[in-house]
Amino acid sequence: MEFKNIVLTIFLFIITQLIVAQETPKATELILNNTFQQAKKENKNVFIMFKASWCKWCKKMEATMNDETISKYFTDNYIIQHLVVLESAKNKNLENLGAENLLNKYGGKNQGIPFFLIFDSEADLLADSKMISGEEILKSEGDNIGCPGTDEEIDAFIFKLQQTSNLNTEELLAIAKQFKLN
Repeated sequence: MEFKNIVLTIFLFIITQLIVAQETPKATELILNNTFQQAKKENKNVFIMFKASWCKWCKKMEATMNDETISKYFTDNYIIQHLVVLESAKNKNLENLGAENLLNKYGGKNQGIPFFLIFDSEADLLADSKMISGEEILKSEGDNIGCPGTDEEIDAFIFKLQQTSNLNTEELLAIAKQFKLN
C-alpha cells in the first residue's frame, strides 16, 4: 500500500510540473497582451526591461529612468513593462513565468541584465539592448548595453531612444546627462 502512495505522489508531482510548464509562457503572454493593448490605445511603443531583485544595475537603470527630471520623457513615449528573470533559488517566486523564454527568444540569453527590448504597438521588435555598430541598431549580435554608464553605452542607448520615440534633442540630452550623473 505504501508503494502505491509513493508512485501516486510521484505521478501527481510529474503531472503538476507538466501543467505548470505548459502554463508558464501564458503568464508573460498575458502581461504582454495587456501591455501592447495599452500601447495601441495610447499610440506608444513598448519598452520591456528584464531585471532581477539582486541586480544592482537593474535597480540603477530603473531609478535613473524614474528620476523626476526625465521620467516623463519615457512615460510620454513608451509603455514600460518590467519582467523579472534569473532570480536566485530563494526568490524564484518573483519571476514572471515565461519571461526568460522571451528574453532568450530575442537574443538576451547569456547577455546579462538589465536587458531591454523596444517594440512598436504591433509587437514588432524595433531595438534591443545590444550595442550598435555605427548607425545600425543590432538585433542579433553585439554585447548588452545593460544600464548605460560609459559614454559609448549612453550614446548607443540614446540612439535607440531616438530611433524608437518622439523624443527631441533637448530631451535626449537630458536623458544622457542623467545617466552620466548616475
